[in-house]
Amino acid sequence: MAFELPDLPYDYDALSPYMSRETLEYHHDKHHNAYVTKGNDLAKEAGMDGEPLEEIVKKSYGSNQGLFNNAAQHYNHLHFWNWMKKGGGGKSLPGKLESAFQSDLGGYDKFREDFLAAGAGQFGSGWAWVAVKDGKLEIMKTPNGENPLVHGGTPILGVDVWEHSYYIDYRNARPKYLEAFVDSLVNWDYVLELYEKAA
Repeated sequence: MAFELPDLPYDYDALSPYMSRETLEYHHDKHHNAYVTKGNDLAKEAGMDGEPLEEIVKKSYGSNQGLFNNAAQHYNHLHFWNWMKKGGGGKSLPGKLESAFQSDLGGYDKFREDFLAAGAGQFGSGWAWVAVKDGKLEIMKTPNGENPLVHGGTPILGVDVWEHSYYIDYRNARPKYLEAFVDSLVNWDYVLELYEKAA
């Protein structure tokens, strides 16, 4: 299955002032597009171009670094754009999600604190996640393009902490970007949809 760059699910100005048009143009149109282009070439070379994206991510992990980097980042970004929406974020989680956050992560406030810490504490490029692993929610962080798929989990929320995702808007203030993401951007309906599939 060839990788394709999806359109953003909102206008380039929709996430302003928390994420600018300029950031989205660079991040989506340039960075994500590069993962798609390079990923397609490398998947073809590896004879994996007919396989589902999740399978390519899992199979190339530890065996084909170039393909893994691009396939995993394509997977991560396909979800990343959908994990945000205009007027998102905040504490009003859909009921089923709220219960799961309560039982597995110690409630919303504890989740927020731990998720922000995971994102701020990821040295260099990487991601912070909420994943379903062994039937429970867990907060994780990974370097570079790695994601929970290769660590036995299924991501239901992730935030990109590569510098290109925040440097235009926040310079080196990664914690401020993470706060804006959680408080003002998260699309909880999409998180719920992934949670229901994973659970």
